[in-house]
Amino acid sequence: MGRSWTFGQKLGAGFAIIVALALAGGVIAILSLRSVVEGKDRVINSYARYLIDAERLRGAMDAKGAALRGYLFTGEERYLEERTAARSDFEAVLARLKSQVGTEEDRQLLDGIEAAAAEHQVASDEAVARRRADSSIEGAARQFEEAVVPRRKGIDLQLDAFVSRQEQLLAEGVRVASETSSSAIALLIGIVAATAVFGAGSAALLTKTLTRQIGSAIQHVQSSSSELQAAASQQATGAREQATAMNEITVTINEILATSKQIAESAQRVAQIAGESASAARGGDATVRDGQDAIRGIKQQVDLVVGHMLDLGRKAQQIGGILEIINELAEQTNILAINATIEAAGAGDAGKRFAVVADEIRKLADRVAGSTKEIRGLIDETRAAVHTTVMATETGSKAVEAGTRQFAEVAVSFTQIADLVKVTTEAAREIELSTKQQATAVEQVNAAIADVAQTTKETESSSSQTVQTASQLATLSRDLSRFIQSQVNA
Repeated sequence: MGRSWTFGQKLGAGFAIIVALALAGGVIAILSLRSVVEGKDRVINSYARYLIDAERLRGAMDAKGAALRGYLFTGEERYLEERTAARSDFEAVLARLKSQVGTEEDRQLLDGIEAAAAEHQVASDEAVARRRADSSIEGAARQFEEAVVPRRKGIDLQLDAFVSRQEQLLAEGVRVASETSSSAIALLIGIVAATAVFGAGSAALLTKTLTRQIGSAIQHVQSSSSELQAAASQQATGAREQATAMNEITVTINEILATSKQIAESAQRVAQIAGESASAARGGDATVRDGQDAIRGIKQQVDLVVGHMLDLGRKAQQIGGILEIINELAEQTNILAINATIEAAGAGDAGKRFAVVADEIRKLADRVAGSTKEIRGLIDETRAAVHTTVMATETGSKAVEAGTRQFAEVAVSFTQIADLVKVTTEAAREIELSTKQQATAVEQVNAAIADVAQTTKETESSSSQTVQTASQLATLSRDLSRFIQSQVNA
């Protein structure tokens, strides 16, 4: 696969590998430096800080012991306050150390310091209490020497163990950082050496490969120059034949151009007629919508008439109810008039006038009953007429609804016709535009053919120059072959 690579690809691959090795060395150097820096920071930020805090603990215990001695010898309370402050500093530093250490061994050492400090605090409190109870300095001093000092030595032993542990970890961190730096330096030296060796090998390999490829290319150039001379002669003959064909193609293109212009004019007329049809379809659609609106209004009026007729029927029914009441009143009045006549007849001469009045009331009741029957007949006729009118109106309403649906279907049909005419118009316009573009393209092709004809003539005239150039190329290839062979021999 490597033999098919070009000179630039091989040279680029060699440089890419060298650059990759250089980048790898740089990355390794950066990572190593970062590791060394992190180790240094860990040493400074962890172990060195732990050592400083250990010395702070020792200083706090010294301050606490000095304050205790001052109180035991003088009995002044301010030394107890200093002792309390030193104890607070000690506990704060110890708590910070316990929250920062990362190993179980360090925590155990700190727990030992804390336990020793607690015992020291108990002994100190006993010495303070004895000093307060006994004003003699000798007893307090003896208590201090016997109880407090040994416990202070215990704290120092615990602190020394913790300090030794941190110094050991500090030395280990320095050693690891040094080893990491040495490994990175050795690896970087190896990569630089490998890069140098690879660069020298790549240069030798590229020189050998390129010499072989150039020699092969020269042989191809020599054979191609001979073929080029023969092709130049054939090109001259073909150029003359091509010029003749170009003249015939030009005539044909002019005919196609005239036909394209006629098609464009016809498509324009079709688009104009389609536009007029679309306008007419839109006008018919608007007329149908107006008729549909009018029928909708008629339907609303018919519905309104039906409503009024139904109201009239209900009111006629109410009048019938009232007539029933009036008829009952007339019957009751008639009965009362008959009773009054009977009572008047029984009263003799004194009841004659009352009998006349009762007779007139009975006659009036009979006329009311007769009028009620006539009114009931008229109401029945009115109900029948209202019912007939409602039925006819419902029939008309159904006819109006059917007409509305038909108008809606006609409106949809007009809309579809308008859409189809619109599509036809757009298609005609697209045909017109396409034909115009075709005419323009034909004109461009005609111009291009003219250029090709001119180029053909120029090609014919330059064929002799090509033959001359081919002979010069053959001479140059022979010279280059001699140069490569002499370089190889050297």
